[in-house]
Formats: sequence, C-alpha cells, structure tokens
Amino acid sequence: MQTPHNRQGFKRMLATAVTGLLLSAAQAGEPIWDANKVELVSQKMADGVYALYDKKAAEVNAKGGAAATSGGLIVGARGALLIDTMLNQRLHQQVLQWHKKLAGKPLLYAINTSAHGDHSFGNMYLPPQTLVLQHANTQAYIHQHLEQDKAFMMQHFGKGRGIEAIKVRAADIIVPSGGKLELDLGDKKVQVIDFGFAQTGGDLWVWEPASKVLWSGNPVIAGKPALPWLLDGHLLETLETLEKVYAFLPADARIVPGHGVPITRDDMRWHIDYLQAIRDQVQAAVNEGLTLEQTVARVTLPEFGGYALFGWVHPSLNVPAAYKDLQKK
Repeated sequence: MQTPHNRQGFKRMLATAVTGLLLSAAQAGEPIWDANKVELVSQKMADGVYALYDKKAAEVNAKGGAAATSGGLIVGARGALLIDTMLNQRLHQQVLQWHKKLAGKPLLYAINTSAHGDHSFGNMYLPPQTLVLQHANTQAYIHQHLEQDKAFMMQHFGKGRGIEAIKVRAADIIVPSGGKLELDLGDKKVQVIDFGFAQTGGDLWVWEPASKVLWSGNPVIAGKPALPWLLDGHLLETLETLEKVYAFLPADARIVPGHGVPITRDDMRWHIDYLQAIRDQVQAAVNEGLTLEQTVARVTLPEFGGYALFGWVHPSLNVPAAYKDLQKK
C-alpha cells in the first residue's frame, strides 16, 4: 500500500502530469476529451466479449494521442461483468446501455482497474446488486482522498461534468496485493490479477482466457506511439510488471488499453522496449555521476517519438522518475 508520503507524491506528480497534458493539448489547438461529449462504441472481440471505447479513439490514437477511457463488458450464462465504470453519470449510463443491449443478463460484477476517477467515479451509479471489485490499495486511496480527487478532476477536466455529485461506493470484493481472483460467469471464467506495481500500486488486469483478451487499464495507455507514464516512479517495478504480463500472454492475445482501441501482444513490446531503453541509458548516466539535468539532456530517445505528449512526458516525468529510482540501487 502507498504510504501517506507516497500518496502525496503521486498527487503532485499526477497534478503535474495533467497540467502538462492540458498545456500540450492547448498548444496543439485541441482540448482535452470532454466527458459531456464523448460517445462510447462497442467492438465485439469474441462471443460475449466486448471492448468499449470512445468512437474517436482510433483517430486520436493514430495521431499519437490518448482517447477517453476505454473499458469492457464480458457476458456469460449467469450474467455480465463490467470493466471500469467511467468518469461521470453520463458515460456510466452509456456503458449500462451497452450492457442492456449486449447482455440481457444481470450485471454481476464491476471492476475498477485503478483509483483514477475516469475508471471508478461511476461506481455510485451501478445497480445495487452489482458487486464492485477493487485492489486493496485502490479502496484505501479512494476512501481517503475522494474529495481531493474530485477537486483535482474538476480543476483539470472541468466543472459541470457531473464530478461534483460523486460519492464513494464501497467495494464488495477486495483483491490483495499480489492477488488473483477468478469470477464465474457461467460459461466464462474471468481472471482478475495484480501482476505487481504498474502505475498506481493498485492496478488490476482483467483476463478472459477463452477469447484471449486482456484489459490493462492505464499501465498500457494506448498502442504505439503512446508511452507509459511513471507517475509514481518505480521504473524497475513497472518494467518488471510489463515484462511479466507480456510473458503471461499467448502470442495471439489482444489487449484493450486504458485509453484506446484494442492492440496486440506484439504492440506491447513498444512500451517494454521504451522502458528498457530508459533504464539502460539513465543507469549509464547515473554510473557516470551525471546530474538529473545532464541526464535529461542526454537521454532523449528520439526513436520513441510520435506520442503527442512525448516532449513533456519523457523529459519531465519519465526520465526524472527513472533517475530517482536508479539512484536508490
């Protein structure tokens, strides 16, 4: 679990992150995605298995950007499971409409892949009988910081988006650190896995083995050229986790990322290769005794460019996080 010091560090880094996102969006002449305008579409991945994402996601991803929150729906003989409950009531109602259209069975479970508001704020609008699953760290963070997170999200995603009304809905099932649960939907058994620290320390991955589809949440934001965000540092742990996930997946697996259209297992190599390159080059700089400023100037990695936020997320977030992490070794 994150310590209070680490949680505050996460908040500061996340605030900087979204500020950078807003500045970059403004510079590009495009606003950040608006939860009052996003329209969610479904993509059938297999019988009873669907990805849900922004209808503009393919276009946004192709331009090197991250779209609005992606989620999913898995439908079995007994009932359905929802992956991520979205930012506000408007978007949550859209996923419930997709459930009504695609499932025709009760919504048994809803899983939050992280504590981030765009993945969890919709919990309060779930049907009473639906069981909410969260990582233990996610539950603790939401209960202790909801009001601060709401203020933060309103500051950066705008007031009048339904964030003001959000209240905590307690999780019914908790996944412990390093834990794994299997949920029986009848003819489908869904695995909910903590592979280790990935971005928030409370990340859950959702795996439907029959269709070979994995929901990643934010540890895999979108396909190439999007890059991981080391929001709370932990370069080495994050890299280890992504390598573990990659090894877990069969060659023909597909991944529904946190903010984009589905990608392949091979597409995930881009994220791993990037973190490995940062590790190797920042470690060399640390070994030479370079300062952080000198390291940022050296470790430019232009071969991983193309991401809309590369000019901010790489030098201002990821390299400093890696430098701090590797100095501890």
